[in-house]
Amino acid sequence: MSVQHDLPVRPTWAFLMKNKMAFLGFGFGAGLAPKAQGTWGSLVGMMLAGLLLGSGLGKLGLFVLAAILFVAGIWICNETELALGRVHDYRGVVWDEIVGIMFVYALVPQGFFWWIFAFGAFRLFDIAKPQPIAFFDEKVRGGFGVMLDDVVAAVYAVLLVQFVNLFL
Repeated sequence: MSVQHDLPVRPTWAFLMKNKMAFLGFGFGAGLAPKAQGTWGSLVGMMLAGLLLGSGLGKLGLFVLAAILFVAGIWICNETELALGRVHDYRGVVWDEIVGIMFVYALVPQGFFWWIFAFGAFRLFDIAKPQPIAFFDEKVRGGFGVMLDDVVAAVYAVLLVQFVNLFL
């Protein structure tokens, strides 16, 4: 689980402006929110997905972009952890939520109801961390571990949304 840590470096806007990788890792500043950083990061991802899909990028394009951002996120999250003093999965690092929710929106039905339901499902699985999400969160270190648990939460969210979609 992402937890509060005693950090050698206190993340602030000034810190993010000096460290561009941390600026990305903190979701363009969303991770500086005093509470619910993962939810704020997910909202950033929701807005990005909406803008991209609304501008004509198809769901396949969004999926491919999310995959590229996942790979980049391994490096981004790793570098951000190092900038924070080697802290694993600090709650303010929300690049993983941004990418996770983008994967979700690439794979669920379009429409207001489905987007809100998918958002809630993703946040539920990301926060509750049923297995194997908890295992990946606790045992897989570095940027890959930060990214992996959110992608698995995205898979769970997509499966739930698609299951519900079968009956509606």
